[in-house]
Amino acid sequence: MVFNFILLFLDSVFLEGDDIFGFLGGGGGQGALGSDDPIVKGLILTAFAVAGFGILLNLFNAAVRKKMVDQTKLKRIMKETRSWQKERMSAMRSKDQEKMNELSKKSSYMNKMSMEMMQMNMRPMMITFVPLILIFYLVLPVLFSHIVALSPISLNIIPGDLFQLTCTSAQAAEADHVCAQNENGLYLWAWYFLSSIAFSGLIMKLTKTSMDLS
Repeated sequence: MVFNFILLFLDSVFLEGDDIFGFLGGGGGQGALGSDDPIVKGLILTAFAVAGFGILLNLFNAAVRKKMVDQTKLKRIMKETRSWQKERMSAMRSKDQEKMNELSKKSSYMNKMSMEMMQMNMRPMMITFVPLILIFYLVLPVLFSHIVALSPISLNIIPGDLFQLTCTSAQAAEADHVCAQNENGLYLWAWYFLSSIAFSGLIMKLTKTSMDLS
């Protein structure tokens, strides 16, 4: 679901420099992801193209996941694990010690199931991690500009400047900033991130790789 975001966060830790998050647009933002002379030009075309990349990479993730993960087994384990957790929480709330003791006997088995479920989910990541990182850092910055879409409102809901999705008014006022005259402009990585999230649920349902048990 939010796998792409996890990749972006993990990989950003290894970036060098005084401002680690500057590459994504936080802080100074002068080194934000994107090109001063992109191959794909025009705000509308760029926005659709970046969203297209997000959809294609989600399809790639889903295909790998479908190939490598036994979905029937995974959902069975998930259902069993959640049912056990729900029963245990119910017993704890009602202070049913007899029921709690009975459920505790299955703790080692359920822990084993949880570990197996984690391994099944991690396996596709070993295949998709490198291609996604290479595309994100080597392909997208060359194709697209720093700002690829405009938001009617600011999306910087997290305090501070370490996780900025849109340009601030102060950044837009700086002539030499990538956000110059683009208040609430969406950074390349932010639009890619939001596009991926928007379509991931639908793609997982269509490819039957959803984690939803309903």
